[in-house]
Amino acid sequence: MKDLQKNLRVALVQATPVLFNKDATIAKVCGQIAEAGKNGAELIVFPESVIPCYPYGLTYGFTVGSRTEACRDDWKIYYDNAVLCPSADTDRIGRAAAEAHAYVSIGYTERDYDNGSLYCSNMIFAPTGELLCNHRKLKPTGAERLIWSDANRGYFPVADTPWGKMGSLICWENYMPLARAALYSKGVSLYLCPNTNNNAEWHDTIRHIAIEGKCFVFHVNQYFTKDMYPTGYHGSAAEEMERLPQAPCNGGSAVIDPYGHYVTEPVWNKECLIYADINPDEAIRARMEFDPCGHYARPDVTELILHEK
Repeated sequence: MKDLQKNLRVALVQATPVLFNKDATIAKVCGQIAEAGKNGAELIVFPESVIPCYPYGLTYGFTVGSRTEACRDDWKIYYDNAVLCPSADTDRIGRAAAEAHAYVSIGYTERDYDNGSLYCSNMIFAPTGELLCNHRKLKPTGAERLIWSDANRGYFPVADTPWGKMGSLICWENYMPLARAALYSKGVSLYLCPNTNNNAEWHDTIRHIAIEGKCFVFHVNQYFTKDMYPTGYHGSAAEEMERLPQAPCNGGSAVIDPYGHYVTEPVWNKECLIYADINPDEAIRARMEFDPCGHYARPDVTELILHEK
């Protein structure tokens, strides 16, 4: 293995999107990329579906066996604010990454060129602005299946960086043991974890992943309140928004080291940029006695088979 570049400055962007507004949110995240770059960040990590937002609490009128035209109109608002990849939208983010001279990981709702489906996806840009990876969430969770489709490509892409290999799993994908093993098998030491989870059990999970994978975990959640939701919907959305908790997503973003310790403690109830300086060599050092896909594996007994596109 080649020697890693020492000391990586990471910025977690606990972001508040301009809810359901793609253009305004892209403008905002480009500004946050610029701010993080000015503060020396070499890796900038955003949450799950920050563009145009995570549509927390909305049902779009789905019931078993029926839909309404008004709710189709509401869904079309979300569809129209989804992002094609590649496109002028992704080019804007790539330019911001190049101007900051940083790797940028950003979650978004992706609209496919070839079908009418939406996907919960995560992009990784290089410091040159090049789009390196686009990972689609394998299995949307619960009612997420009403708006997002299962991934049909881009299953486990990994970026090779000066600080080691980097890949992402989105939210509850991280509960899938074989998906985690797929990233471990590719030698990931920088494990990106964009999500919308904020409970105590979730923090147990991401600390376990750091220990299990002997990797740094970058856990990033959004922060927004229900009064930030737009008005003017056609179907049941207004009533659904009214029933939401005051802060449907309240953060908790943190960096965890390969031993399961917080490098930065979880930050709650505000939008912010969280900075951490890490030594990527710690991931290799931690594998001295436990390397899950190396000397601590038994491929003669168990085997992982990947079907990638």
